[in-house]
Amino acid sequence: MGIEIERKFLVTGDGWRAAAHAVIPMAQGYINDMAAMDSGAQKASVRVRIQGDAAYLNIKSRELGHTRQEFEYPIPVDEARALLALCVGGLIDKRRHLVRHGGLLWEVDEFLGDNAGLVVAEVELQHAGQPVDKPDWAGTEVTDQSRYYNLALASHPYTRWDADERA
Repeated sequence: MGIEIERKFLVTGDGWRAAAHAVIPMAQGYINDMAAMDSGAQKASVRVRIQGDAAYLNIKSRELGHTRQEFEYPIPVDEARALLALCVGGLIDKRRHLVRHGGLLWEVDEFLGDNAGLVVAEVELQHAGQPVDKPDWAGTEVTDQSRYYNLALASHPYTRWDADERA
């Protein structure tokens, strides 16, 4: 069983761009939606992602916070395209920039399309208590705010958020 321990931060400014050593285009969608998770009808999100020249099926448990069960399986890209057509809500289009800082690999997601304007950084940890040297460009932590989860962004994109949701 895979366990993901991850913290997520809003990104402030462009200071991370110069340090990015790779950029990966991503398109992803969900077989289920946030309403199914919120109601308890489903206990895991099911995601399809095309990432560069590869594709994956991902299942992630529903826990709020930095630790979740996660299972990921490679699938053929043509099958991923067919599955994306079956997804509910909108598709997530983003560019993932890889940045090394403080001995950790940070993934800076720059969202496009319906989520344009949103930039978040995630860092995966070995254990929940692992110290994190937060870079200057990593602002407010949003790990426990489900509206920043990609599943939620597929249903309620950032460009449709009101001022209170963005605050």
